[in-house]
Amino acid sequence: MGFKCGIVGLPNVGKSTLFNALTETASAEAANYPFCTIEPNTGIVSVPDKRLIELSNLAKSQKIIPAQMQFVDIAGLVSGASKGEGLGNKFLSHIREVDAIIHVLRCFEDPDITHVENNINPLRDAEIIETELMLADIESLDRQIQNLTKKAKTNDQEAKSDLLLMNELYVLLSEGKPIRLGNFTDEKIKQYKSFNLLTSKPILYVCNVDENDAASGNDFTKNIYEKAKNENCEAVIISGSIEAEIALLEYNEKTDFLRDLNLEESGLSRLIKAGFSLLDLITFFTIGPKEARAWTLKKNSTAPRAAGVIHTDFEKGFIRAETISCDDYLKYKSEQAAKDAGRVRIEGADYLVKDGDVFHFRFNV
Repeated sequence: MGFKCGIVGLPNVGKSTLFNALTETASAEAANYPFCTIEPNTGIVSVPDKRLIELSNLAKSQKIIPAQMQFVDIAGLVSGASKGEGLGNKFLSHIREVDAIIHVLRCFEDPDITHVENNINPLRDAEIIETELMLADIESLDRQIQNLTKKAKTNDQEAKSDLLLMNELYVLLSEGKPIRLGNFTDEKIKQYKSFNLLTSKPILYVCNVDENDAASGNDFTKNIYEKAKNENCEAVIISGSIEAEIALLEYNEKTDFLRDLNLEESGLSRLIKAGFSLLDLITFFTIGPKEARAWTLKKNSTAPRAAGVIHTDFEKGFIRAETISCDDYLKYKSEQAAKDAGRVRIEGADYLVKDGDVFHFRFNV
């Protein structure tokens, strides 16, 4: 699997409560004081997908295995983290290990829960975290530029290319702009990903609200949604207290509970789907009487690469893929009926997988 979303934010904004609800465990201690999370907790979360349930029902599958993602609960950052304040440097290193950032922002008032900055202002909180990440990136680039300058003097072409881009990134960060908001070509984006810089990672803002604002949000969330729109990223509204309750309910009870709150689905379902999209992932399926399974794949991947997600031998010995779109499978009610209708395709090694493809891979080892 290997796709990780790191949950970050200031202390006491609801990160661990959110993580506990995501994993439906209490493995991360949720407490009303800063730094209650000392080591990052990692949880594996199933990705909600109604298509998988419908496909499994049609195939009468004995087992259902959904796609999964990893979420990492990273302890609260504070102003000065890049200089070691709080437990900063240690936690910044944990952020380097994730593929995307889930930034939790407190968008509710509660006098019983302290705020490290003493008042509620999610835009300011977002800026504090962003500033610390940018400062950490500047420090990282300083070190990398120093090392590459020596290599570039030996006429190392790769070092020269990296050095030029690093200086470009340095200027952007010095102007107060995170790397992800820079205007770069796809080639340069691919190049700077190897630099492992924090502000190059995609970000999703999570507005943690109280129960009364879970359906419609509030003035705080409006500001964050506007910020997300300006940055061409997404934001979701979640009530940590509601999600903590939902996590303890049975499936049927969850549906009734959400209906009473005028919610179509849980905030966590929206968050997981948004995280999936944030990582530029798609889902393909393998369906049969023994199991119905959803697999995770990067967009614009070929059929052999999809086969390799299942087993490396499948990719090495790939011959072809028999493919039915999920829509066709559901429309014709079975694999055989879809075949009879001529909706099964034979795809070769250059086929780009589409979200919802149902595969049978043919291979030789």
